[in-house]
Amino acid sequence: PLRYISKFREFVKHEAEKNKSQWKTMGPAKVAVPSPNNFLQKHSKEPKLAPRKKEQEGEKLRPLSVPGRTYQPVIRIKKNFINKNAVAVITGKPKKPQNFCVDTRQGDKYLLETSGLFPKYINKKNYGVTPKYVTQRNEEMKREEEEYQASVLEQLKKKSMKTLSEEERTNVLKALKKKWEETNHAFQALPVIIDTRYKQMQKEELELKLEQLEHDIAAIEKHKCVYIAN
Repeated sequence: PLRYISKFREFVKHEAEKNKSQWKTMGPAKVAVPSPNNFLQKHSKEPKLAPRKKEQEGEKLRPLSVPGRTYQPVIRIKKNFINKNAVAVITGKPKKPQNFCVDTRQGDKYLLETSGLFPKYINKKNYGVTPKYVTQRNEEMKREEEEYQASVLEQLKKKSMKTLSEEERTNVLKALKKKWEETNHAFQALPVIIDTRYKQMQKEELELKLEQLEHDIAAIEKHKCVYIAN
């Protein structure tokens, strides 16, 4: 096979010759030399403050933070903490003793309040009351269910579904039960010994009819609103 030759070969060769042409005069190309007048002066890099503005006539001076001569500091009254603590102890309510249980002969004891044996929660005022977040969540779920039912009804109305009235539903249910009784009577009238193919087919057909009728009766009894598509 022929030797591989890159298609960028000429481009690379041209770039290499172009970059080398600047160094043919013994050094880089000549550039503008900075002026000697722009030399670094002393204190030229230090930050300079903005010029101070002269105070205008009639301008109000800011109040000084130093207190005036007529200022009198507030003298704190010395408190007698011993008497204060004694009065607080006398007038205060006595502490209730903590309930604890001793479970060994050596006197080892533990608090009943943190052990789970003390009836702490049943004595609360809100014991047995449904929490607010549960009530709120139940209300939200109920509202969502109502919205879903409303959307389902709206979709059913859009699809022009017909709703059976209570009277029609009752009549259909009675007709189905009557049909089930007739089919069941025919099923009971079958011979005890089924030895032919015709008898087997007749029995299977009656069983399928009974199963379908029972399913339809249970569905209509379970759902009070029955819709019929056009």
